[in-house]
Amino acid sequence: MNFGETVFRAGEAGPAWRVRRGAVRLDMVDAMGQRRFASLAIGGDILGCETLLLGAYTFTASALTQCELISWPEAAGTLAPAESMLASLAQAHRRAADLLTLRGGQAVERVLGLIRLLAERSGRLILPTRQDIAEITDLRIETISRVIKDLERSGVLRTFRIDGVHATRSYIVNQSG
Repeated sequence: MNFGETVFRAGEAGPAWRVRRGAVRLDMVDAMGQRRFASLAIGGDILGCETLLLGAYTFTASALTQCELISWPEAAGTLAPAESMLASLAQAHRRAADLLTLRGGQAVERVLGLIRLLAERSGRLILPTRQDIAEITDLRIETISRVIKDLERSGVLRTFRIDGVHATRSYIVNQSG
């Protein structure tokens, strides 16, 4: 799934998904029709499972980065659906705590927290747009730009060229940073 692509929309029916890699942004739509950041799903997370109980999605989901989704529950031979759901619930609690820390405290710590959530084990990172980062961390776009520049200068982030990705979004993360 490509960056910015809609996975599903609130109110629609459809299957549940597991994020195999990448990140998905979940939004609620307010009374004025504006989308508001609600949550984030990354590798291993299950999203849209409420449609199995309620018949419709609660959130609108869009690819925050390039990502791969697989239908959930997975095919035979993997974890049983109950085990998979329990593991996903535990992970969802951890994710909620992670997201809470991204919305308070020093700006640099918020941005670093998001970077740590999104970086691959290899250290490769494709950042979401500055606007998305601002909405997730509850910071201004100008602050996000300043923090990212500071992280580049300090060596925590090093630009890395990935075909098809804008140069200001792809990095290698210094694992000690």
